[in-house]
Amino acid sequence: MNGEAMGETPDRDGRHERIDPKLLEILVCPLTKTTLQYDAAAQELISRAAGLAYPIRNGVPLMTVESARRLDDSSASPSGK
Repeated sequence: MNGEAMGETPDRDGRHERIDPKLLEILVCPLTKTTLQYDAAAQELISRAAGLAYPIRNGVPLMTVESARRLDDSSASPSGK
C-alpha cells in the first residue's frame, strides 16, 4: 500500500506529509453530515452526497462549502474519485 492511501500528502518538495488517519475518520461533510472519501491524488475529501470536493492545503482540510469544488466541475480529478 502506498503512502497516499495511508493519509499522506506531498509537501512542496514532493515529499509526503502525513495526515492523521483519525482526523480522516472523524471528518464529515459540513453540509450533509455524511462520511467523506479521501482522494490522495487530487488532495481532496469527497462528499458524494453533497456533490462536493473539499480541498486539502498543506495537510489541512478546508471544510467550508465556499472552498469546495463541485464534483461536476470540469476540473474533476482524472483518477475518477
